[in-house]
Amino acid sequence: MALWVTKQRATQGPVFGSTDEFEGLGIFFDTYKNNRPGVTFPYVMAMLGDGHTKYDHGNDGKSNELAGCSARIRQADVTTKARLTYFQDSYLKLELQYQHPDEWIECFTANDVRLPSVAYLGFSAETGELSDDHDIISISTKSLYEPNSAGNGGRPSNAGDSKGRGAKKGKSYDPNRGKGGAGWMFIKAVLVLVGCILAYVGYTAWRTQQRKSRF
Repeated sequence: MALWVTKQRATQGPVFGSTDEFEGLGIFFDTYKNNRPGVTFPYVMAMLGDGHTKYDHGNDGKSNELAGCSARIRQADVTTKARLTYFQDSYLKLELQYQHPDEWIECFTANDVRLPSVAYLGFSAETGELSDDHDIISISTKSLYEPNSAGNGGRPSNAGDSKGRGAKKGKSYDPNRGKGGAGWMFIKAVLVLVGCILAYVGYTAWRTQQRKSRF
């Protein structure tokens, strides 16, 4: 199975079910060893494609490997998870969870990694004579911001800055605004209710007095 972050949309091909000579990132979860001595499988590896280089099928991607690790992700006792972290033009890190719940094991960290600024996220799979059943249960993506010395809470310098050019002026929020009006409305409602009760009591007393005066 493969995870893709590429410049092109996914099309069917010979590399784990997707196209060869891709531009971008491929993460390969290879569960079957063909010809790669000295490496324990299953093996997880990353490849950076330049749009021209072919995947090394004969050696399970050995000549293409950016980084990788052996991991027993096949028939694990827990749900296997992968967490890929990428800081633009900085580094790429892959962590795996396959031994215990909520226990992340670092597979690799690669520095000076540059991915296409506009990319497609995709998944594919391919099998040979032997096959496994792999189900993708869920996918979650998040944006990351690295804090800087300006102390803007890790936001981009042009995001959320009301002092920037073309910023719209807005009214400041006062948490106490409206409380006085609401309190006065409540007091008036209580006064009206008390007035109604007093009026009813007075009317009842008047009727009682009228009945007594008849006799």
